[in-house]
Amino acid sequence: MSDDEATMTAAWSRLLAAARAGDRAAPPDLPADEQGLWRLYWPIARGRADGGCVVGQLGQSLDGRTATPTGRSHYVNGQEAIRHLHRLRALVDAVVVGVGTVLADDPRLTVRHVAGPSPARIVIDPNGRLPDGAKALADDGVARLVLQATSRARPAGVGAVVLSARDGRIDPRDIVAALAERGFRRLLIEGGGRTVSAFLAAGALDRLHVAVAPMVIGSGPVGLTLAPIDRLEDALRPAVTIHRLGEDVLFDCAFG
Repeated sequence: MSDDEATMTAAWSRLLAAARAGDRAAPPDLPADEQGLWRLYWPIARGRADGGCVVGQLGQSLDGRTATPTGRSHYVNGQEAIRHLHRLRALVDAVVVGVGTVLADDPRLTVRHVAGPSPARIVIDPNGRLPDGAKALADDGVARLVLQATSRARPAGVGAVVLSARDGRIDPRDIVAALAERGFRRLLIEGGGRTVSAFLAAGALDRLHVAVAPMVIGSGPVGLTLAPIDRLEDALRPAVTIHRLGEDVLFDCAFG
């Protein structure tokens, strides 16, 4: 391990400990080489004044693509961006994905590349498409929930939460409220692009992290798709901080 890696590992351990302790402020007089890490992760670890925080995460190419037309997305972003994603997972109560992401990638949604706890895993599955053998439902000691619009039995140990849907979709604000009632207040909306877009359109995100890789895919699904606007004055303009993640560039967007 290089000196820089050792420094970041130690800084991450201190941040994680502060988050677990429920601290509301970062330590004073942080060393210069730790300030970037705390500036990026502490708003999520600290959360809002009420302790909640909903952060969306996307990885995409320079032209906004998240995968090839055939759905291949491993890996658009580099190793540092993957490590960043796992840090986000370690800081939240639950990671939330849409059923389309599970069907396409069958992700584990665990913390493996950094120190820290794996969060609860939540799958949005309004119409009952989620297979019982999905890796996100694996029994590894963390809570697993499926948000659905119909009463469908799930595997043993997997909770099912029935929420009303409109046009086959569950309102993101209803999702945030239902999860908060169950103790999941700090949420990572990890994918896919349609799910993150729905939360953004509903005003349900506090932050959005977009990791941009230095490549042009040229075709395939895009990260964000919102309703069309006529004037640029109507565009969303969050406060943005830029971070380097190896060769990738991360846009940390704060809303509200």
